[in-house]
Amino acid sequence: MGEKNIMSASIFREYDIRGIFQEELNENIVKKIGYYFAKELMAKVPDATFVSVGYDARLHSPQLKDWLASGINHAGLEVLHMGLVPTPVNYFSNFVDFDGLECDGSIMITGSHNPPEYNGFKITINKDPFFGEQIYKMGRDILKDDSVIPDNNTTIEIDAKNKYINYIVNHFKHLKLEGKKFVFDCGNGVAGVVLREILDRLNIKHHILFEQPDGTFPNHHPDPSDEHTLIDIKKELDTGTFDFGFAYDGDADRIALLSQENNFKGDILAIFFSRFIENPTVIGEVKCSQVMYDTINSYGRAIMYKTGHSNLKVKIKEEKASFAAEVSGHLFFNDRYFGYDDAIYATFRALELIDDGFDYDKEYAALPQVFSTPEINITVTEDTKFKIIDDLKLALQNPPADFEPIKDIITVDGVRVIFDKGWGLIRASNTTPKLVTRFEADTKEQAKVYEEELINLLNTIKG
Repeated sequence: MGEKNIMSASIFREYDIRGIFQEELNENIVKKIGYYFAKELMAKVPDATFVSVGYDARLHSPQLKDWLASGINHAGLEVLHMGLVPTPVNYFSNFVDFDGLECDGSIMITGSHNPPEYNGFKITINKDPFFGEQIYKMGRDILKDDSVIPDNNTTIEIDAKNKYINYIVNHFKHLKLEGKKFVFDCGNGVAGVVLREILDRLNIKHHILFEQPDGTFPNHHPDPSDEHTLIDIKKELDTGTFDFGFAYDGDADRIALLSQENNFKGDILAIFFSRFIENPTVIGEVKCSQVMYDTINSYGRAIMYKTGHSNLKVKIKEEKASFAAEVSGHLFFNDRYFGYDDAIYATFRALELIDDGFDYDKEYAALPQVFSTPEINITVTEDTKFKIIDDLKLALQNPPADFEPIKDIITVDGVRVIFDKGWGLIRASNTTPKLVTRFEADTKEQAKVYEEELINLLNTIKG
């Protein structure tokens, strides 16, 4: 108690709040996050009463819950506490009631795929993401506030976990996957809290790796977008025992789907899922393959938008879209579901296609074949990253004489330059002092050409 507001403003990020426990997320700061969030919720929803709170497997998550509850209670709202759950269960709590109690906003305590010393908060108000300027303003308000919030961690317990499990089981009880077996890697995150019971009740044969939640992540880092974290599940698939593998991040809002031959990224899965949605409108981020946009536009509508789970949730609602995807495995079903990113729900939509006879490997092979680089990050400074992008936009208006011919420039999020045989992206990360780049072309060699052209131009700007 009584700590000063010693913190880095950088913990207040575009999509959520994230920082190191005690060093940045200390008692004073976390209580005030709860307090100022509750005040904002009461301003937006005048009759607000309840905030639902859940937490991930990190060792300090229960402590953060107590501090957060003290701030929420001090503001005059009450906490519906669901305990250890995946982030999608926390989101789900916004759409159901608990014996007549309904939440008006939610906070998930999670460090997602960050190292064990990190934690943070993913926040919603009235079913919509709390992000961007709302988070930045909260940070400014907290920095100016020297008051002390007393302890009061009173909460009302709710069983969101079993309500969610029952919902998933009920919606996929038609699955008949006899003769097939699947392997799942929970990465010692919170997917294991709900996954086994759902699989057992649906009579789906399974083998689960690293099921026990453990915030020290003793087996591997819980980030399925990093190929190094998929070594164990690939070994299982190589045995030939399993038809497909599924891997999750720390809080189970991102998924990786693997066959014995392929790792299907989020943009490819968007193609597969959208084929079974009537007249689909699909939102993709700027890192998604052009193959995704061209393919979906042949039978529906694909919209390129900003990276970030909060951005995509807002855009889904604005466009009344059916689905959205990030390459990293955030998948948002607004068709037969609620429009937020849920790796557990996505698992069973993927299994549903298998049940219907969909051949993932064959369909993937039938798509136009391109080479896409992984994300390549360039370290800059927090102060300069957006200016560099602005300068790059200007430079591209009058590129060097020997520069590859440019067909189009898309600036919805950074700079995506469309060339004759592919594209290159350079954007400023909203959460780190880095530029994020990705390149795609019909061959690996051509992608390298586009990479060198854009990086060389970038280097002249950076000086």
